[in-house]
Amino acid sequence: MRESPHDHQTHQQPQLHQPPPPSSSLLVYLCRLTPWLRLSLKTPCSFWSCRNLRTRALSVRDDEEGHLICRSGDVLQERYEIVSTLGEGTFGRVMQCVDHRRAGSHVALKIIKNVEKYKEAARLEINVLEKINEKDPDNKFLCVQMYDWFDYHGHMCISFELLALSTFDFLKENNYLPYSIGQVRHMAYQICLAVKFLHDSKLTHTDLKPENILFVNSDFTMSYNVEKKREERTVKSTGVRVVDFGSATFDHEHHSTIVSTRHYRAPEVILELGWSHPCDVWSIGCILFEYYLGFTLFQTHDNREHLAMMERILGPVPSRMIRKTRKQKYFYRGRLDWDESSSAGKYVRENCKPLRRYLLSESEEHHQLFDLIESMLEYEPTKRLALADSLKHPFFANAGIGEAAGSKNWEGNRDISR
Repeated sequence: MRESPHDHQTHQQPQLHQPPPPSSSLLVYLCRLTPWLRLSLKTPCSFWSCRNLRTRALSVRDDEEGHLICRSGDVLQERYEIVSTLGEGTFGRVMQCVDHRRAGSHVALKIIKNVEKYKEAARLEINVLEKINEKDPDNKFLCVQMYDWFDYHGHMCISFELLALSTFDFLKENNYLPYSIGQVRHMAYQICLAVKFLHDSKLTHTDLKPENILFVNSDFTMSYNVEKKREERTVKSTGVRVVDFGSATFDHEHHSTIVSTRHYRAPEVILELGWSHPCDVWSIGCILFEYYLGFTLFQTHDNREHLAMMERILGPVPSRMIRKTRKQKYFYRGRLDWDESSSAGKYVRENCKPLRRYLLSESEEHHQLFDLIESMLEYEPTKRLALADSLKHPFFANAGIGEAAGSKNWEGNRDISR
């Protein structure tokens, strides 16, 4: 089970009776409207949802959990017409909407629960997104673009560009078939580019994971695997965006003790040694491994077991980190206190092996990828690869990425060798 604050659930909306059609007197009135108003009433926003905007505003209701009760066809701010629910999390819901002030284009509208802690988190996220928009108005650095935000009767709402499936959801729907080495290369470069931009802007994302890397377009081709007797999908274009800045932290702000979703959490966070930009780099290393193999590198929910997995895969935790940590309960005489013969010890031994033994091919580009991952999974944050250097890594050399990384025309899957 993946530990995540953003587990989505489907939500069935009640079906309500439609009001009767407008009377003939109303139709006469409509004919007398100005051309602009007549045009606005021809948009997907129905006559009745527009007419009832003022009434709806007076009867806005929340459910028991603090979610805004809304349904397809409702219009917020006389602008956003709800089409469908894209997802749900602890923070609220994300809805697909028609934005009638953006020429009827579709957007993603994040509607935060009417709960103070989530509203405050949304205000902090808006602050980060405004900084991103200010520093990157042309969206060259591949962070999701915020279009607008507003407070709707106690619900903070944020409008974003509409993206497609997350890289995790695509993997899951594809029976966890890993991405090709060429696809991993392109996605890796884009993630490094985006997160380097954040670090240059004095920000740490703190919650990087495949769920927070979204495809711009997740259309795919299908082929049949005779050996495995199943259909397999190949995403057509590997253009991605980094999303979810709800936990992003400026360098000068208070740094909470624990950050990151468990499987992507750096050792300095587990050991409470303080963290900064390098914790994002560790997360990226874990993400690239998952793209390449199709499964999580550190599949655990326990700190001690997590450290044991790290030692099995990457070697011993450095003695300096052991000496400095307040978490001495995990260690005994300068070494990890871990029973190899226990059931947990057996689980780690059977499910983890030295990093290079996960290679699927002995070809140079596969070894280059693992060299990159190893550099990102360096225990000591000060020795961990900086993202400025990662972009110059041999894995990306001569791959035709560079400035074209964010291009809509760069497919990223020209080499589909496994």
